[in-house]
Amino acid sequence: MTVPGIIYLFINCYLPMFGIILAFKKLNYAKGIWGSDWVGLDNFRFLFLSPDAYLITRNTLAYNGVFILINLVLSVGVAILLNEIKNKLLSRFYQSSMLLPHLMSAVVVAYLGYAFLSSDTGLINKKIMPMLGNDPVSWYNEAGYWPYILTLINVWKNVGFQCIIYLAAIIGIDSEYYEAARIDGASKWQMATRITLPLISPIIITMTLLQVSGIMRSDFGLFYQVPMNSGPLFPTTSTIDTFVYRSLTTLGDIGMSSAAGLYQSVVCLVLILAANFVVRKINKNDALF
Repeated sequence: MTVPGIIYLFINCYLPMFGIILAFKKLNYAKGIWGSDWVGLDNFRFLFLSPDAYLITRNTLAYNGVFILINLVLSVGVAILLNEIKNKLLSRFYQSSMLLPHLMSAVVVAYLGYAFLSSDTGLINKKIMPMLGNDPVSWYNEAGYWPYILTLINVWKNVGFQCIIYLAAIIGIDSEYYEAARIDGASKWQMATRITLPLISPIIITMTLLQVSGIMRSDFGLFYQVPMNSGPLFPTTSTIDTFVYRSLTTLGDIGMSSAAGLYQSVVCLVLILAANFVVRKINKNDALF
């Protein structure tokens, strides 16, 4: 029964690994991959000496760090609130409504954002700004607003999916704990902090570790599609993934793109090993491995 999954994993995750060699070569299409000149670490040197190296690394780490923290707090909080809804039909409606943004493609999200942020026809500039007595803002030319816009869109898109995972963990908690706490006069807040959070902490730790493992990888659709690849926004929307894509499409530099991808993978591996090591030291049972 595991054979189809193993085959899928091999084709999609392990077979492409042979392309790592491109990170150490200057690809010449006429010579092919194996015949191309070996340049060693030159691609990495060019990447790290690029003026964008610090910017894209900072943006990738900072955004993902904020996303992990905010999504964790909100998704756990929303899951606890959803668990308090006793009407099954209403509870399922809320769950489905919150999950819907996660299922939308980045292109759809980008055009929904454009409907709000367009300089000429956007809802914010046409309706909300005049109501507040403010002048219209050229959102796609003002980089300073986008850390907040991207954070808001990421939360809207991902909290629903994560809260359903936490909700499933909360539903699995034995109701006798809550009944005993209710008899002792515990408040909702005390039950949430003294019963719910400690009992779902293994799930929280596992989910956080999985997200830390991808902290050097950004949501390409969020950072490329939603800002409409607008040049003035690059200081706050450029990440390693968008940098790799632009390097590949505009410069045609496959070697540097591969070097950036390998750099991401190595850093992610180190981070997940370090995070798992720390968790194992605190509580061995909560570690991934």
